[in-house]
Amino acid sequence: MALAQRRTQKIVPKDPAYRDQLITEYLPYVKRIVQRLAVHLPSTVDVDDLMNVGVIGLIQAVDRYDPRRDNKFMTYAIFRIKGAVLSELRARDFLSRSNRRKIRELESAYLRLEQKFGREVEDVEVAQELGVDLEQVYRTKQVSSISFISLEELGVSSRDEKEKLLKYLINNEDDALTMTKLKELREAMAEAIKQLPEKERLVISLYYLDELTMKETGKVLGITESRVSQIHSQAILHLRTKLRKQNLLEE
Repeated sequence: MALAQRRTQKIVPKDPAYRDQLITEYLPYVKRIVQRLAVHLPSTVDVDDLMNVGVIGLIQAVDRYDPRRDNKFMTYAIFRIKGAVLSELRARDFLSRSNRRKIRELESAYLRLEQKFGREVEDVEVAQELGVDLEQVYRTKQVSSISFISLEELGVSSRDEKEKLLKYLINNEDDALTMTKLKELREAMAEAIKQLPEKERLVISLYYLDELTMKETGKVLGITESRVSQIHSQAILHLRTKLRKQNLLEE
């Protein structure tokens, strides 16, 4: 892939042969991104459909990439691919307002009970607190792991704001307000991760920093892929709760 990165600095947008070659070289990234998201989705979701959407995102990245800007094509492509897949999931109601409301209710329930009992609480206790069945708790935790933090929760709602954030993340443009906001979030995230239970901290590190799959993470820790998924969901809930308490995520 390093070869592809170097080539993109000399990309000729009107060269169909090179365009097709670049798309082919980066197709594995589409598969990896979709597979990592699909782990958190119910079996009823057609992964092939998400793959197709991801490929469209890749094609858009190739067509819109400007090699004159000081950024890597890989960074730009990953944002476009993931953005396309998340937009599709949002359209299918997996990341809808109602689901985000359920996630916030779940976070609040965990926080209340942990403060009340002074310990980590069980899913069954949270289900009783919310007056729902255990399966609903599992489904909500699963959805919460699809997109750890949405742009809306960062206070980014308009198209202009989203484009501004995207350009900043890709180009590192000198935008003092955006830079300060993201720096504060990054520091709070690092501190919140340090406070996680050891196993949750390990899963987050292996999954996000080392970019292992759930299955690979399970092999490293000597647990099942299903257990990794459960620990991951719990860790995400804990992190989101900590960030919301610091008013870094909006309602």
